[in-house]
Amino acid sequence: MVKYQRTKETKLKIKSVNLNNKLGKDITLDENIFGISPRPDIMARVIRWQLAKRQQGSHSVKTRSEGSYSKSKIYKQKGTGGARHGDRNAPIFRKGGVYKGPKPRDHSHDLNKKFRRLGIKHALSSKVSSGKVVFVDEIKTNFEITKDLVKIFDKYGWQSLLIIDDQENAKGLAKFTKRLANRDVLSVNGINVYDILRKDQLLITSAALKQLEEKLQ
Repeated sequence: MVKYQRTKETKLKIKSVNLNNKLGKDITLDENIFGISPRPDIMARVIRWQLAKRQQGSHSVKTRSEGSYSKSKIYKQKGTGGARHGDRNAPIFRKGGVYKGPKPRDHSHDLNKKFRRLGIKHALSSKVSSGKVVFVDEIKTNFEITKDLVKIFDKYGWQSLLIIDDQENAKGLAKFTKRLANRDVLSVNGINVYDILRKDQLLITSAALKQLEEKLQ
């Protein structure tokens, strides 16, 4: 577990990890981003907005008017001894139309940008408070095979991991991690509450940290 030291200037001071077995650098975190008290209700609202926006909404059934049977009355109104019916597409019949069934629609709803940004801050703070965030100087992408990257992950015991890096380096890392289960890479532009909380460990590079603090100010 990573230990964090709080300073008087509402900053969190930690030491980063160097993957080349060298001493890491001292890093100062903005407490307004990484040191706030996590609120599950805010994170839950942002996740609900994310998942609702992701829904395809293409589910559909045929109603009475869309059935392929004849629209004429199936038999006369009186004298049959049976119940009164109209056409064969009525929902009461087998293979008839569906009453108030699902139709294609948009499941997304509005959530303002300020609140979404606040959700990311709470998600990051919850990971920091539980000691599940590791800050590294950099992750090089000059691996020959994916197994070289897996060795680094296994060395530190990172089985469920989300790596946050800058845009350029994230593309290179994604080529290696796309075949690995429970190890994902996101750029700072793609960071979101759902992916942060879905993984057990969070790995943030120094370049990504600088961009994160600029984005969430």
